[in-house]
Amino acid sequence: MKTLKKFLLIILSLIVILSIALVGYGFYLKPTYEGEQKLKNIQKETTVYFDDFGVPHIYANSQKDAMTALGYVHAQDRLWQMELMRRIAPGRLSEMFGSKVLKTDKFFAGLGINENSEKAIAKLDKNSQAYQLTLAYIDGVNQYMEEGKTPIEFQILGIKKEKFTIKDVYNIFGYMSFSFAMAQKNDPLMTDIRGKLGANYLKDFGLDGSLGTTQIKNFDGKAIEYAEISKSVTDLLESSQVPAFIGSNSWVIAPNKTKNGKVIFANDPHIAFSQPCTWYEAHIIVPDYEIYGYYLAGTPFPLLAHNHNYAYGLTMFENDDVDLFQEEENPNNKNQYKTANGFQDYKIRKETIKVKDSSDVVLEVRETQHGPVMNDLLDGIKDAKPVAMYWIFTQQTNQMLEAVYSLSHSKNLIDFRKGVSLIAAPGLNIMYGDAIGNIAWNTSGKLYKLDKTVNPNFILNGTNGIDDKKEFLDFSKNPHAINPSWNFIYSANNQPEAVGGYLYPGYYLPQDRAKRIFGLLEPKNNWTKEDVGQMINDNTSSITPSVVKNLISALDLKSLSSNEKKAMEILKKWNGSNNLKNIAPTIYQKWIYEYLKNTFEDELGEADFKMLLTTHIVKQIIEPQSKNENSIWWDDVTTKSKKETRAEIIKKSFHEGIMALENQLGKEVNSWTWDRVHTLEHQHPLGKVAALRGIFNVGPFNVPGSTEVINNLFFDFTDSGEYIVKGGPSTRRVIDFSDIENSMSILPTGQSGNPFSKHYNDQAEMYAAGKFRKMKLNKEEIIRTSTKLVFSPK
Repeated sequence: MKTLKKFLLIILSLIVILSIALVGYGFYLKPTYEGEQKLKNIQKETTVYFDDFGVPHIYANSQKDAMTALGYVHAQDRLWQMELMRRIAPGRLSEMFGSKVLKTDKFFAGLGINENSEKAIAKLDKNSQAYQLTLAYIDGVNQYMEEGKTPIEFQILGIKKEKFTIKDVYNIFGYMSFSFAMAQKNDPLMTDIRGKLGANYLKDFGLDGSLGTTQIKNFDGKAIEYAEISKSVTDLLESSQVPAFIGSNSWVIAPNKTKNGKVIFANDPHIAFSQPCTWYEAHIIVPDYEIYGYYLAGTPFPLLAHNHNYAYGLTMFENDDVDLFQEEENPNNKNQYKTANGFQDYKIRKETIKVKDSSDVVLEVRETQHGPVMNDLLDGIKDAKPVAMYWIFTQQTNQMLEAVYSLSHSKNLIDFRKGVSLIAAPGLNIMYGDAIGNIAWNTSGKLYKLDKTVNPNFILNGTNGIDDKKEFLDFSKNPHAINPSWNFIYSANNQPEAVGGYLYPGYYLPQDRAKRIFGLLEPKNNWTKEDVGQMINDNTSSITPSVVKNLISALDLKSLSSNEKKAMEILKKWNGSNNLKNIAPTIYQKWIYEYLKNTFEDELGEADFKMLLTTHIVKQIIEPQSKNENSIWWDDVTTKSKKETRAEIIKKSFHEGIMALENQLGKEVNSWTWDRVHTLEHQHPLGKVAALRGIFNVGPFNVPGSTEVINNLFFDFTDSGEYIVKGGPSTRRVIDFSDIENSMSILPTGQSGNPFSKHYNDQAEMYAAGKFRKMKLNKEEIIRTSTKLVFSPK
C-alpha cells in the first residue's frame, strides 16, 4: 500500500512539475507588449503603444523607422502566418507538411508566380520610397526572426528560420491575386456540361449575364473530362493551409444622406476563415504621415486603411481575368504545339519541390504562348489534350507593390485613382470616401475584349488565332462611379452595368446582397455610424421569401404530413431572416439542397454536381430556375419511362428534406432552430490534430447569418444538414468622418497569431455576437489604454 502511495505521489508530482513547466514555457513564448528593446537601423527612439486589443500604435520620427518597428511587431504576433503565406506561391508547403500537400505545391510552383515576382523586382526603382520602406519593413521582420522567440508551430514542425526577402512580399500578393480568380473552377465545368449534355442545358445558367439583374451603376462625376480541371483546382484551394479571398460587401454614403453631414464608409471583405485571422491591424504616426491599416502577413502596406483624411477598402470585382486554352500537339513532335502561325516549341521550366521526410520532386512545366499547361500540374487530366492557362497577373507588368504603396499614401481622390490604375490583376472594387465629402467606386484590373464569336465561359481554342486575340481597354473604361447623384455607392460582388455598351464578363455573385444593400440605403437620408453598424450585421435575405413562395406553389397541401404542414406554415411567414432562433432557415436550406440534388445530380453525376455547388453559378440560378416550368433539368434522366415535372421534383425534395430534418433534429419542428446547425470554428492548420485542437482552434460558436445575406457567413451544402461556416467577413469596419476617432471595427478572432497571447481570441465572442470595438486615433486615449514598448537605436 505504501509503495502504491509513493508511486501515485511521484506521478502526481511529475504532473504538477510538467504543468508548471508548460505554463512557464507558454508565458515565455508570449509576445512582448511593454518594456524596452534595441533595434538596428532606426535613427531615433520609436514608441509602440499596444492598445487594449493588442493593436500597435507606432509613433516614430520617420516612416522608415516606423516601418522597421512595424516589421518587428508584426513578426512578433504573426511570424507563423507569415511563414505560411510566403511558402504557398513558390510551392514550398511540402517542406513543412510533407507529401500530403505536394499537389498544392506542384500547382502553385507551375503557375509561375515566383518567376513573375523576380521579373517585377528587377524592374523596381530601387530609389523609390515604396522600395526603401519595404526593405525597412523586411529588416524589422528579420530582426525579430534573429532575436525574438520562436513560434511554437516552428518547433512542432521542425521549421528552420530563413530571412524574409522582397520576393516573399511579391509572392504573397501573387497568391492573394490568384485566390480571387474563378475561371479555373467554372470554365472547365461549363465546357464539360456543354460537351456531355448539350448547349440547351446551359440556358438556365445565365452565362450571358442575364441573371445579374441588380447591377452596380456607373457614374462619372467630376470531349475531354474538363471538369477534372475544375475539381482539381477546387480541391487544392479547399485544402490549402492559407485562406482564399472569396467575396465582400462595401458601401460609402455621401454627406447628403448622413445625419451629421459627413461621409460614412463601411467594408467587410469575405475571406475563408482561418486562425490566425487574415488581417493584422497597425497604426503608424510620423510627422508627415499617418495611416491605420489592415495588413496581410508579410506585406508592408495595407490593403484596407483610413486616417483623418480618407478611407479605402475592397471587394472582389469577380471579373474574368483567366482564360483556359485547348492546345494541340504536333503529332510528329511531342515537344511542339500548334499556333495560328505554325508549330512552336514548348518552353520548358523545371521546378524542384523539397518534401519533408522524402526525396525532392522535380516538376517539369510546359508553357505555351498562353501560359503553363495544366495537365502537368493537376491530377486527372494526364492523358488529355494539353490545356494551358492564361492569367493576366503573370502576363502583364506586375506593379502590385507600387500600387498598394500608392493607395496608402494618396493625397486626394485623383491620386488614389492613379494607384488603382497600376493593378493589372486581381480585379477589385476599391471603395473610397474622404473627409471633404468625396465618395468613389473604382475597379482595378487590366480589362480586355475578346472577339464577338468567343465565349470566355468555356475552354477556348488555342490554335485558331481568334480566341486568344485581345483588345485591351484603357483604364478609363473600367467600371467606376465618382460622387454619383444618388449619393451612395456599394458593391456586393454583383455585376456592373455595361460600359460603352460592353457588359464585362465575369463570375458575379447573385443579386441577393446587392438588392438588400440597395433597398436599405436608397430610402434613408439620415444615416449614422450606429445605423451602419447594425446594417453590416444584417441577417435578412430579400430574395429567399420569393424563392419560398415559388417552391410552396408546387406543393400539394392534401398530401403533406403534420410536420410538413408546420414547416410550410413557418416558411410562409418567414421574412428571410437568419437569426439564431429562427426555424425557417433550417428548413429552407435543407429543402434547397434536396431540390438542387434532385434537379442536377442525375445529369451531372455525383462529382460534377459537387463541383457545381462550389461555383457562384449555382447561387445565381436558384431563384430563376426554381420557377421555370420549362427547364430541361427537371426530368430525372435515370427514370427512362417517364418525364418528371417541376412540381414533382419540388414535392419530392420537400418530403425528403423534412424527413431528413426529423432524423437529424427530432420530430419537434419548433426545435429546429438555426443555431443548432449553423456553427463557426476558426481552424488553425495544427488544430486538425485532435490533441492540438483545443490549443490552436478558436470556437466553435453558434452564429447567425447565412450565405448571401449581408452578414455573409457561408457554408458548403452537404447531405449532413450541418452548415459549417467556411468563411465570411474578415473584418467589419465602419468609419464615420464626423467622428473619425470613434470609428468601429472587429476581427474574427484576435490581433495575435500567438496562442499564448491574450489577444489570440479576445474578439471572437464579440465578432460572433455582431459587436464592435474602437479603432483608436486619439493619442491621449491610446496612451491611457495601452502598454508601452520603446525601441531605441542599437
